[in-house]
Amino acid sequence: MAPLILVDGLRKRYGTRVALDGVGLAVGPGEIVGLLGPNGAGKSTTLSILATLLPFDAGNVTIADHPLPAAAARARRELGFVPQQVALYPTLSARENLRFFARTLGLAPREAARSAADVLSLIGLESRAGEPVSRCSVGMRRRLNLGCGILHRPRVLLLDEPAVGVDPQSRERLFETVSALAAGGAAVLYSTHQMEEAERLCARVVLLDVGRVVASGTPAALVAQTGVSATVRVRTARSLPVGWLATEGARLVDAANGEAAVAIAHSAVVPAVLAAAMRAGGEILDFSLHRPTLADAFLSLTGRALRDDDEPAPAAP
Repeated sequence: MAPLILVDGLRKRYGTRVALDGVGLAVGPGEIVGLLGPNGAGKSTTLSILATLLPFDAGNVTIADHPLPAAAARARRELGFVPQQVALYPTLSARENLRFFARTLGLAPREAARSAADVLSLIGLESRAGEPVSRCSVGMRRRLNLGCGILHRPRVLLLDEPAVGVDPQSRERLFETVSALAAGGAAVLYSTHQMEEAERLCARVVLLDVGRVVASGTPAALVAQTGVSATVRVRTARSLPVGWLATEGARLVDAANGEAAVAIAHSAVVPAVLAAAMRAGGEILDFSLHRPTLADAFLSLTGRALRDDDEPAPAAP
């Protein structure tokens, strides 16, 4: 099926600073695609452009077959945008907020009331519907923030860090809601800097760094593409001597402070590595297995870790 979100060669500048430099991506009906990168990578700028809130300098953007900016008004009827900043009226109740935003989206009074009730059920806030938002927890506000963006049943959903700062229960409900919307046919672009969220929710991800797409694909394919190995870390009662490891499919990558890090080709090698460590160093005091993640892939592709800031990474000592 044709993508509901289609972006090609998207460019945006703020004065002399290049915010987006040739970004391209596509999201089809029923897909959840993660837009990943540290703060300052260009995620919010991309979403603001797709939401018709920000002009762009070059490239092609189409939302539900409506090209931007020419058909922005028609595109807006097809999309729901949930900003990172919670946009709710604190003195109104959850139900009142939903009904208000439903009316601003063009729903008739009776339809607005029905849609508000449906959304309250979907986000799990029926029992708190009459409470003012000012008395709601951060997680409840985040769920309600999402609810306000889906009242008109949009075919395209743009989510900018929707789970920031929420409790585990609210995070689960948010994930369930987003998954249900995609299962209903919505195209979801989910912006986050949390790799764990993307690995759990997204069939595909787009890794964005300093305004450029550095890689895209399934999480498993991106990890495999970078060739990052799983690693066993082991600490023994005695320091491990030089040459202690001679196990096929295992390679010593680091040894310091009585601990050794061993890259392994596959998890079946782990027992042999531990046995070799016991023979050479005595009792195993501690060990762990780290499987490569999207965060490792990002580090491999960009040379820096994913960070929750937009400051340059510190220089290596």
